[in-house]
Amino acid sequence: MTDSLSWTAEAQAKLKNIPFFVRSQARKRIEDVARDLGAEEVTAAIVEQVRLEFGQ
Repeated sequence: MTDSLSWTAEAQAKLKNIPFFVRSQARKRIEDVARDLGAEEVTAAIVEQVRLEFGQ
């Protein structure tokens, strides 16, 4: 699946706090988790869930 999900403004802000060199990988992982959850939009809560999973 290559289509990007929409992101809330708060989720986008959290993504910008992720270091640029891992951001694209993190974005893919966040979108994968959002799809697994059946979400139609990436929320700050999903970003936070994945951030904790990465141990950041």
